[in-house]
Amino acid sequence: MASALRASLVPAGLGAGALSASPLRGGKEHLGTSLPASAGGSHGRVTLALRARRDPRLIAPVDDKFLPWLAEAARSDEGRAQISDAARGRFDEPPLLDLAAAKMAATQMAAPAQVERGGGYGEHRPRRPPPDLPSLLLNSRIVYVGMPLVPAVTELVIAQLLYLQWLDPRQPTYVYLNSTGTSRADGETVGMETEGFAIYDTMMQMKNEMQTVGVGAAIGQACMLLAAGEKGRRFMLPHATAMIQQPRLPSTGQMSAIDVHIRAKEVVNNRDTLVTLLARHTGNSFEKIAKTMERPFYMNPQKALEFGVIDKILWRGQEAMAKTLSAEEWDKGAGIRMMEKPAAPTL
Repeated sequence: MASALRASLVPAGLGAGALSASPLRGGKEHLGTSLPASAGGSHGRVTLALRARRDPRLIAPVDDKFLPWLAEAARSDEGRAQISDAARGRFDEPPLLDLAAAKMAATQMAAPAQVERGGGYGEHRPRRPPPDLPSLLLNSRIVYVGMPLVPAVTELVIAQLLYLQWLDPRQPTYVYLNSTGTSRADGETVGMETEGFAIYDTMMQMKNEMQTVGVGAAIGQACMLLAAGEKGRRFMLPHATAMIQQPRLPSTGQMSAIDVHIRAKEVVNNRDTLVTLLARHTGNSFEKIAKTMERPFYMNPQKALEFGVIDKILWRGQEAMAKTLSAEEWDKGAGIRMMEKPAAPTL
């Protein structure tokens, strides 16, 4: 990348002979190195005269953005080594260009969003736009779970929930779910049941109000997370699907019989935990949930509403997010009164 950048970043006319500059008065800050013709290859003799090593602004014209990087590269230890090697004929091209291009490219890489804390309505506003779409959604307090619950997804979701609580524990968090839980769509297990329990426990520990929205599919553990939202703030889109089913035993491979038995007991324990949580959040009895889960139980939004998984179906034009208050409404809710500036006394 450095060689490609070098070709595009070096100003027009900056060849072997163009990398020269006259020395300063007195010559105290002058470093001139005359390179043999062999060091420049097809470029011929290269003469480097690097002025003002302590002040790179003196070496470059005002409109030249590349020469200051050459000066900075020349002041580095690696740059001095390249100049010394070039003087001995060990370089096939002018020195310092790769170093300067790499330094210039490094400063142009996108930096992550920085959040500043302070007073006022924009206290959590990023200083610059976040670098990617998930960060933009997070900036609107939206956590989107769009993959099966594998460890990498669980880690990201929990980190986002913790960050949003730190950012503002008073504002609600919106969790959008389109996940097949701990298995793929074909039923193959890809994650442990504890992945869903980890997200559930984090949601329960948050001070924020958790609002959940089912989009696409919410299967198994994802259905449990959908039902675990704030009562009255659990939604599904009109054509989404929810499904509860028995946890599956992961591939046992070459395990011994006793190891398979132990893992089977753990799956049964996870099933009982899942049934208990679904019963708690749907209002159904443990026995009814256990009986229903004996086979996969699919629910369209209306069935999910009747079963107690959600509280409302979001039709076109309806939004899950709460109405954003204006500055005046925030002031009124906070008990802040606007005082009129007293008129200046008349003489």
